[in-house]
Amino acid sequence: MNHKFTDFMQSFRGQKIAIAVSGGPDSMALLHMAKTAGLDIVALHVNHGLRAAAAADATHVADVAAKMGVACHILHWTGEKPARGIEDAARAARYRMMGEFCRANDIQTIMVAHHADDQIETFLMNLARGSGVYGLAAMRPESMRDGMRIVRPLLDIRRAALQKYCDENHIAYVHDEMNDDERFTRVRMRRRRGCLGDELGIGDDRILLAIRNLGRTRAALDAYITARMAGVIENGRAIFSAFFLFDEAADIRLKLLGNLLQHIGGNVYQPRLNALERALTQLNSDCKFTLGGCVLRRLGDRILIAPEGSRTSFKTRKGHEKTKQNCKA
Repeated sequence: MNHKFTDFMQSFRGQKIAIAVSGGPDSMALLHMAKTAGLDIVALHVNHGLRAAAAADATHVADVAAKMGVACHILHWTGEKPARGIEDAARAARYRMMGEFCRANDIQTIMVAHHADDQIETFLMNLARGSGVYGLAAMRPESMRDGMRIVRPLLDIRRAALQKYCDENHIAYVHDEMNDDERFTRVRMRRRRGCLGDELGIGDDRILLAIRNLGRTRAALDAYITARMAGVIENGRAIFSAFFLFDEAADIRLKLLGNLLQHIGGNVYQPRLNALERALTQLNSDCKFTLGGCVLRRLGDRILIAPEGSRTSFKTRKGHEKTKQNCKA
């Protein structure tokens, strides 16, 4: 691996880090890299109970971690599993259980093994959904989820390089047959994305370049929106002038509303783009509706966003109406 990657890993020395390990070559490589870098790590493996080989995979991860001298904890997803949307449900359960373990053990950071090929697949899946800048910029190197810092150090490294790393270092890994199941959108994208390069000249390198460029745009938007949101949310809700939203350009308006809903609703993800667009249309006049676990209300030139089920009065707790604020000059 290059010096940039090595320097990045060294920046985590002195911290307790959890490594999410599925047992595949990407996460096994990350576990070995983190151990080689001298980081203080613990391995976390989630047994979703969805495959016949799940228990054997958990045993394999624990055995390899033990040989590396790394403590490994197996977390079990129990209870009923949904008949539809199993990928999303499994992902949510995985992060929930890892987060619970980390909070109980005073760990603030989880490293996950998403790599460059995952980035390409995420870009294409979001392109198919008609996503905007934020979706097409794909996964962030670092993000927050349920108060945990999620770090993705492998986003510039290809899947084949990680498998080669495992082979060269004699690291045994498992194969998840669900990665061959074309009922899943990501698998279909993975198997057919070569057509873009073969037939249209849009190769993986061009897609990765587009993701990096879009990532810079996303970072600039984030900085502006964070500054605009400063002081808007008070006591878990926001009251502001309609001008606060509608004087902004369309893209910023959408993201600003999405950020407010995500923060106030306490959600991992923001509502989809089309839902935000509909919400802004409704907020052009007096209204009251719910979205993203929040109640949105407009009365005159004021807009309120509050957690669903809470009071929707424009009055403060002291009984005085909130003054018009956050208007652009």
